[in-house]
Amino acid sequence: QVQLVESGGGLVQAGGSLRLSCAASGRTFSSYAMGWFRRAPGKEREFVAVISSRGRTTYRTDSVKGRFTISRDNAGNTVYLQMHSLTPEDTAVYYCACAASVIWDTPTAPDAYADWGQGTQVTVSS
Repeated sequence: QVQLVESGGGLVQAGGSLRLSCAASGRTFSSYAMGWFRRAPGKEREFVAVISSRGRTTYRTDSVKGRFTISRDNAGNTVYLQMHSLTPEDTAVYYCACAASVIWDTPTAPDAYADWGQGTQVTVSS
């Protein structure tokens, strides 16, 4: 099991930036892909971005391409989500998650993830 703690959320004006962090402890962090998801009010949980175990491969959902970047520091057991050009549509609770198996390189389905953080709120004002 991996314990995940997100931080870095907050209130920002449209066009602004935030960097989310997710600190991990527990099973070998560097062996697993890490993902970011979000849930906006009244909406289903949505995949945002994923990074492979060694950080060589990343994938982002279309709505954040060119604005969000996912990265990881395996020595520090932390994964990041750098967000630029934020819009009110990005308002959501953001969750980091650790893949359930080492065989998945960049999974996008929530079911592929075994451990989840408690979430951090991102609010973008217009």
